[in-house]
Amino acid sequence: MIIQLDMQSELPIYSQLVYQIIEGIASGELQLGEALPSVRNLAADIGVNLHTVNKAYTLLKQDGYILVHRQKGVVVNPDGMPGLTDDFLKKQQRELRPIIAEAICRGMTKEELSAVLDQMYDDVKMGHNRE
Repeated sequence: MIIQLDMQSELPIYSQLVYQIIEGIASGELQLGEALPSVRNLAADIGVNLHTVNKAYTLLKQDGYILVHRQKGVVVNPDGMPGLTDDFLKKQQRELRPIIAEAICRGMTKEELSAVLDQMYDDVKMGHNRE
C-alpha cells in the first residue's frame, strides 16, 4: 500500500495516516491479519516523526482496526472490522452534517450530493485514487 501524505493539508498527518489505512482496509488492499510496518519503519519510510505514526496506530487500535501482537507486530485486525455502533453513527452524523449544510448553502441538490457520495463509495470500495 502506498501512503500519500499532503504536507500542506490542514488535516494533521496522523489523521491522514488513519484515513488512508482505513481506506486501504475498505478497498481490500490491506487484508485482515496483514502485517503493517512497525512504527519506526513507517515513520522512516514516509519521513515523519515516529510519534505521529504512533498516534495514528493508537487511534486505529482503539477503534479496533489493528492489533498489536508481541510476535507479529502491528496487523490489520484478523478478527474483522468493528461494527456499526451508536458512537460511530453519532460521530458520522456530527462529521457529515456540516458538509451537507455547506453543500446546501452552495446550491447543491440532494441528488447531486447523493451522486457524489455514491461515486466516492464506489471509488473507496474499488481502491481508486482520491482525486
